[in-house]
Amino acid sequence: MSELKFPTEIVELPSKGLVYPEDNPLSSGQIEMKYMTAKEEDILTNQNYINNGTVIDELLKSLIITKINYNDLIVGDKNAIMIAARVLGYGKDYSFTYDNNEQVVDLSLLEPTDFDESLYSKGKNEFSFTLPTSNIDITYKLLTHGDDKKIANEIKGLKKLNKLSSPELSTRLKHMLLSVNGDVERKAIREFVDNYFLAKDSRAFREHIKATQPDIQLTCEIERPDGDVKTIDIPIGLTFFWPDAGV
Repeated sequence: MSELKFPTEIVELPSKGLVYPEDNPLSSGQIEMKYMTAKEEDILTNQNYINNGTVIDELLKSLIITKINYNDLIVGDKNAIMIAARVLGYGKDYSFTYDNNEQVVDLSLLEPTDFDESLYSKGKNEFSFTLPTSNIDITYKLLTHGDDKKIANEIKGLKKLNKLSSPELSTRLKHMLLSVNGDVERKAIREFVDNYFLAKDSRAFREHIKATQPDIQLTCEIERPDGDVKTIDIPIGLTFFWPDAGV
């Protein structure tokens, strides 16, 4: 049998590649992805992947043609790849139930979020921000998939020590911050988050991140029975890719 060539598509990354070093293929601002095959449907129903929460990541790794380190992807770019994978695999129309009513969203209409490119230095994932209440200067990075894995493992370990703890926010901040008033020591950064990061400053910093990081729109507007229009987060799980997956 002659070698078959499967169709592929070029996917634009919301970050435009600005946060990746020049020698990283992701710095082009694009990746190449293939269409889903039966192999990827096997991944979607792999119980080991489902049970350990890695099924979507394994699916995306299988679909990406460009030779990249998957752990390098910032979260916003990974979100865009996930949406592209769903469109390439099962089409642009996604149905889900909200308030006991079926909703349909056209995923092809989801746009990258706006961000201020003037804050970015090509090839550098490092940014500055002054906390408005304490007037403390911090530097930070956008979290990558690799960072998210480290954060999840750390949170899991902390909850083993104290099942009643809720360390999600503080742990993410500890991994995101690169310096506090010029101090780059990890111990000092962790101590700052635990003891000196004011709630007002934490909220302001999170709002700053939300407004400035590259991502793709993951919300849609729905009309409620009373005629009001509400913006909601698009529900994403395994059935986002395969409604008949049987899970």
